[in-house]
Amino acid sequence: MNNSSLSRRAWLRGALAASATTATGSWATLAMGGTASPNDPRLIAVILRGGMDGLWAVPAIGDPDFAAARGALADYSSAPLALSGPFALHPGFAKLHAMWGRKELVVVHAAGLPYRDRSHFDAQNVLEGGGERPYQLASGWLGRSLAVGERPGLALSTAVPLLMRGPKGVDTWAPSTLPDPSADLIARLGRVYANDPALANALMRAQSLRSDMPAGGEMMQAMDGGKGATGALPNMARKAAEFLLQPKGPQIVMLEQGGWDSHANLTNEKSVFLNNLQQLDDSLGMLREMLDAPNANGLWNRTVIVVATEFGREVAINGTRGTDHGTGGAAFVLGGAVRGGQVLADWPGLAKKDRYEGRDLKITTDLRAVFKSTLSDHLRIARGPLDKVVFPGTEGMKLPELMKA
Repeated sequence: MNNSSLSRRAWLRGALAASATTATGSWATLAMGGTASPNDPRLIAVILRGGMDGLWAVPAIGDPDFAAARGALADYSSAPLALSGPFALHPGFAKLHAMWGRKELVVVHAAGLPYRDRSHFDAQNVLEGGGERPYQLASGWLGRSLAVGERPGLALSTAVPLLMRGPKGVDTWAPSTLPDPSADLIARLGRVYANDPALANALMRAQSLRSDMPAGGEMMQAMDGGKGATGALPNMARKAAEFLLQPKGPQIVMLEQGGWDSHANLTNEKSVFLNNLQQLDDSLGMLREMLDAPNANGLWNRTVIVVATEFGREVAINGTRGTDHGTGGAAFVLGGAVRGGQVLADWPGLAKKDRYEGRDLKITTDLRAVFKSTLSDHLRIARGPLDKVVFPGTEGMKLPELMKA
């Protein structure tokens, strides 16, 4: 592997808090989260922070009001990639569209949260907490599901995001330019931590992971993954795949990408949005390539990736050729375990009279139903704990069928 390593400060903070214990070195994914069995299903959650414009990423080109409603945002540099019904993908989503063709992708549109205001911080809190309103819950729905199912989790972050917080320990990993620790340093740490069970366990697990994991060059040669994919998210996605492929790796992994706030220059070929979109497409394509490699033991067929953002954008273009904060948007569910080739959408229409407050794409699918269905049908978490612990207050919520039988 490369010379990446865990942030020592983040590691100590997590270890002492008994929530995200990590160890130094590129091999460190630390301590308390446990490991998955080889045949266990895998889940990757990708949070897009900033509010992705769902109508730009997944245009409803067949809606009779689309062109008039979107104005200049109805024009793309090349033709959008056709899905079913009135929907298409942004032309930059080539790898995602290929997964649609393989029936490995479900697109969820007109989706959102019970929260209807337009604050990034509040909306992200609801997205990750899984409640009805901001700051209702102090832990995250994925963190609570880890505890219910005794499942090992990993957040590729310097600290544990709200989504992964819960009563069970969660591992974290973040890149660093620091070199790997020497054998002498590891031995000294072992003596220092000998009387501290949490830290001693962290070090032991990290050493075990290192012995099980091929060197970085060997891993990439074996997987041949991610050629030409550069940027922060692809690098983290590559690392996520490496961890998932370890014999003692995690079962659930979280990634995040910022910069989706598209108030201006949305159509600019050098916009942050298009750069993010390209990185997201590369990352998802890379995950598929690495987890579906010949020596990945069919892991892709046991994997689901959920991609979601805190809110969508207003339907109409603003004065700076961007879009302002909205409510309804789009999400993706993909993977070898997904019953793909479908767009999940109770489409409300784009005429002004059909928009929420005359501004936004109306929400007709609660994102929590998508998350809940994934946990129920893919991770096999019982409905009782899902209703009462993971998503309290959602008893009776109708769940879509997203997984293969």
